[in-house]
Amino acid sequence: MAVVQALQLAISKQIEALFQLSIEPSAILVNETKPEFEGDYTVVLFALVKSLKKSPEALGNELGEKLLAANSDLFTKFNVIKGFLNLSLSEAYWLQFLQDNYNNPQYGYKAKHGERVMVEYSSPNTNKPLHLGHLRNNFLGWSIAEIYKANGYEVIKTCIVNDRGVHICKSMLAWQKFGNGATPQSTGTKGDHLVGDYYVKFENELKAQAAPLQAKVMAGNLSDFNKEDQDKLQLFLGKLPQLAGNAEKTAEINEEIKEIVRNNTPIMKEVREMLIKWEQGDPATMELWRAMNSWVYAGFDETYKRIGSDFDKIYYESDTYLLGKDLVEEGLKKGVFFQKEDGSVWIDLTADGLDQKIVRRRDGTSVYITQDIGLAVFKYEEYKCDESIYVVGDEQNYHFKVLKLIAQKLGLPAADGIFHLSYGMVELPTGKMKSREGTVVDADDLVDGMIQIAQQKTEELGKVKDFNESELAGLYDTLGLGALKFFLLRVDPKKRMVFNPEESIDFHGFTGPFIQYTHARIKSILRKEAGSGGDKSAISKDLLPLEKAVVTLVEQYPTILEQAGAEHNPSVIASYIFKLAQTFNSFYTEHSIVNAESNEKKQLRLQIVQITVNIIASGMHLLGIKVPERM
Repeated sequence: MAVVQALQLAISKQIEALFQLSIEPSAILVNETKPEFEGDYTVVLFALVKSLKKSPEALGNELGEKLLAANSDLFTKFNVIKGFLNLSLSEAYWLQFLQDNYNNPQYGYKAKHGERVMVEYSSPNTNKPLHLGHLRNNFLGWSIAEIYKANGYEVIKTCIVNDRGVHICKSMLAWQKFGNGATPQSTGTKGDHLVGDYYVKFENELKAQAAPLQAKVMAGNLSDFNKEDQDKLQLFLGKLPQLAGNAEKTAEINEEIKEIVRNNTPIMKEVREMLIKWEQGDPATMELWRAMNSWVYAGFDETYKRIGSDFDKIYYESDTYLLGKDLVEEGLKKGVFFQKEDGSVWIDLTADGLDQKIVRRRDGTSVYITQDIGLAVFKYEEYKCDESIYVVGDEQNYHFKVLKLIAQKLGLPAADGIFHLSYGMVELPTGKMKSREGTVVDADDLVDGMIQIAQQKTEELGKVKDFNESELAGLYDTLGLGALKFFLLRVDPKKRMVFNPEESIDFHGFTGPFIQYTHARIKSILRKEAGSGGDKSAISKDLLPLEKAVVTLVEQYPTILEQAGAEHNPSVIASYIFKLAQTFNSFYTEHSIVNAESNEKKQLRLQIVQITVNIIASGMHLLGIKVPERM
């Protein structure tokens, strides 16, 4: 039992004994005592004052006396300051905790309790390689899955691959037009990069075709468009003069015009024809689709292996896009959906603070939300998960609100377990990335760059002269990827962030390499002391302030794991492990282990060293980060 839970239980018992008032232990607020006050933990009394009709000081003194008398093994003294009861814990408690847990690599992990959770992450498109945004997604999803495992859940890691649709056909058509039979083998190019290059080529050709058409539209010549598009363009062109001075609205209207123009270029018409052929199962189109997707999958697998992402099950949109059609019919019968005059099917969510949402087009085809509802049911029937976590960027917040609401209104068994782990965009110091313009930072290139920076920084420190080439390559890879993962995970997922490669690999800052270096330092201490003599069972019976600071901090690890899981937030662990590394370094700077004052002190400090290195390795693992044995 964590110390805070032990305190809550002891306090609850004494309140009932003193005042005949039953209070749930978890309802009692216990915090770490602030540094300026004496004590280890503080009980906040204000919530109890009204029901007990006592002054905070009187209540605190009465409760403090009773706690000391009934729990002499736990408490040594107390003080009351206004509405706060500050309790000092006995050193015997901390020493027993250390003795019980210092050599347990699984400290903080919960036993399996039977609940099952699915974590879906990555969700790439097969028209381009993984990029920086995918890295935040992959690292976040993988870490959340491991944190759930540490909290006793059975976890299924899944990925949905977006392998069909207009965007895929764009790469296919560009390869047909400009590829001259190029393959990854013939060009020496990684498959996902090769396909991504043709996506950019398509967009460049589209821009070239759209430019003269756009000029004609802005000049008022709409002869190249059908009646429906002409009406839309005339409406937008008529609005532009009225919006003079309103830059935001003008930009929106220009974007609408641009999209209509793009959709009327010859190359976009070819793409739509290709998509129709794909949906009809045209043999040549299907053969090209399978070939180019296979190139991409080989590239993805290489990147996933390199960054440490793995999946228990991969779903493909080409297999799932028809799911959900039956649910639309079911929803119509139940009155959850309604049909408009043109035949399209909708749901009205205005009472839920949203709006009307289409679930089936007038031609009978599905929309994304339809297949997502179907896939949610399919996943539930396959795995019977209690919770299904979707790791998807915050631009899809609305989509997942709608998905959960529709699933609940349909009474689907998967409904209540749907959870959208929304995260903010990650940018570079140079600004946003755009796939269409080829300005994204490929994951592979970024990892290469991080490893190069790790090599440069490590060589500057000059502490690895005894490493051979293979060991150095492994160390640079560990440091580079560790810096990248830690930097992307140390920020609360809900926040947008700017990734700075140079800052991420500082050996002295709030970074992965700082913690990795601390781990290597501790491992060096343990290697030196592995063969030392002395009675291992005899440890000091008192704790100096910095010794106690480390022990009280490592005791909090199980609570940190619970919090990270409950909040779906790996940054809780990142911040904690950094604080632990800092606190340990302060302790080690002040107190010698090799030349400790006595054998008892030496053995005590070695136990502190051991539990610290176990927790650093454990916490970094949950972030997907390797820790080196030496540096």
